[in-house]
Amino acid sequence: MAKYNRIKDLREDNDKTQQELAEYLCTSSQHYGKYELGHAEIPFERAIALAKYYNVSLDYIAGLTNNKQGISYGDLEPELQELINALRSLSPEERVKAASMLQLMLNAVKIKK
Repeated sequence: MAKYNRIKDLREDNDKTQQELAEYLCTSSQHYGKYELGHAEIPFERAIALAKYYNVSLDYIAGLTNNKQGISYGDLEPELQELINALRSLSPEERVKAASMLQLMLNAVKIKK
């Protein structure tokens, strides 16, 4: 089970109590405390609510980035932007096929290392 240090840090940085956040999320302070300790998984809807409350990205709350606003398109290298543009031009079916092929290619590259 994941420990969500970020939500505790955000709460403390904003001078909020567990009770205040629990009320915002319509839960008990004991249950909210379990989120911070990693004794309960945060439901997706509540994670979204927390991200909106603190004006941060879900990636930041999950600890996937240190950038509170997450990664934006403009932060990506030009090569990755070009790849995203190419993927966006595909139909949903073509995207699925491209993703499968890309995964095979990535696995092949990893094997060669």
